[in-house]
Amino acid sequence: MNLPKVGMITFGDPREHEWRTVFSKVAIPRHEQALEFFKQFDMEVFTCGSVACNAKDIEEQAKELKAKGAEIFLGHIPCWTWPNLVVRAAQAMDMPTVLVANDDPGTHATVGLLGGGGALTQVGIDHVRISSDFEGPKKGLFEKKMMPYIKAASAAGRLKGKTFGLFGGRSMGIDTGTFDPMQWKRMFKIDSDHIDHEEIIRRAEVIDEVRIEKMFDWLTSNVKAVNYNEKFTKEKLKYQIACYFATKDIISDRSLDFAAIKCMPDMTNFRIPQCISTAFLNSGYDADGNFEPFAIACEADADAALTMEMMKLLTDGMPTMFADVGHVDYENNLIFLPNCGSMCTWFAGRHCDGCENLKNVELMMANRPTGGAVTYMNPSPGKITLARLCRNTGKYEMIIMEAEFVMPNQGIVDGFKKARGIHQLPVAFVHTDYDIESFMDQFNSNHITAVAGKHAAELVQLCRILGIEAKVMEA
Repeated sequence: MNLPKVGMITFGDPREHEWRTVFSKVAIPRHEQALEFFKQFDMEVFTCGSVACNAKDIEEQAKELKAKGAEIFLGHIPCWTWPNLVVRAAQAMDMPTVLVANDDPGTHATVGLLGGGGALTQVGIDHVRISSDFEGPKKGLFEKKMMPYIKAASAAGRLKGKTFGLFGGRSMGIDTGTFDPMQWKRMFKIDSDHIDHEEIIRRAEVIDEVRIEKMFDWLTSNVKAVNYNEKFTKEKLKYQIACYFATKDIISDRSLDFAAIKCMPDMTNFRIPQCISTAFLNSGYDADGNFEPFAIACEADADAALTMEMMKLLTDGMPTMFADVGHVDYENNLIFLPNCGSMCTWFAGRHCDGCENLKNVELMMANRPTGGAVTYMNPSPGKITLARLCRNTGKYEMIIMEAEFVMPNQGIVDGFKKARGIHQLPVAFVHTDYDIESFMDQFNSNHITAVAGKHAAELVQLCRILGIEAKVMEA
């Protein structure tokens, strides 16, 4: 696991008499208790082994913690401390900050927390405050309040320096998928690289046949069904596989961290749909084994790709999903999420073994001029978090909702299939408890993204750190 790296400084009182007679007896044991207590959480905590009581201690500890790779500063205030020391530490660390104190009236920790936190606010350092004993009625705050912020802070830091790859240009006039590369540099410190579709085609033509045959055999032997016809043939599937390997090689050669691909209408009209590429890059496995899921959005949707990358970082590398908001069933509180032909196959079974997931996937004809395959599936039931970065007059906001993938009754499924006719696509069924009409009023994109589990709290904190307005849909 790539755990958040937390640098902890425990503060003491600089006054020699008070430290010797009162506060050392409080702070030193609680420093050790803190180290032991924080072992239960999904984070790596660094410390320098002693309590910091003066400016020199703080400067030395901050330098050491940063050298160890700390990306979040945890200021532990077990007793009264001078607020200027808290500010000095936060400024020296210069990273997202959490202050932790206790509820014991004999430690004077509350006044230390408020003095230090208030001083941080005065100088404009955003931070999270936790006031709770390690064992007591409020200890749940560490999981519910501290950890979402720490995970978000780690994700925000790891966004910096990433490179986004855009294959092709704007797709089918979808303005909601466009982005401003300089805004990304300013807000997220993300670079972008533009790659023409032609580079995929050029490389696909020279992919080793051994790689193609291996992937073809693995794929066709593991999926639930392969429904060939005159527009979906073995040759077309192998061409899609060659494009997959070409795209995967480009990602490696150009050191891309996440991406979006135009595909329609250029590739679907004149070459081949890129559904195999996006399905398996997002899934994180193929005939060669498992690899880190690579977040890639369809239809050149850059903001969707960025949302997927954020969710991936927040969840320690979990696969993410891209889809259209295709239909709303107000009567049954269902949102239907089809996609143009590709869907992350991990969601078909949520299994660590990709072959188990593929048992729930069919390869069906893509209803496009060039034919080829789509990865037809319905994601398996389970908790999910849906989210999407959108822009309102150039300013980013994120719509966030926790919901559930379900399989509706067969009548609803059959009715949707009948309405779609020949144009069958993978589709997820989302059940919600919130006001769908409010969602329709506020959601400013035709695309949405998802990750398994409940992660709204982490996304809200990530938005806080990045200066984005978070809008959480609630019942």
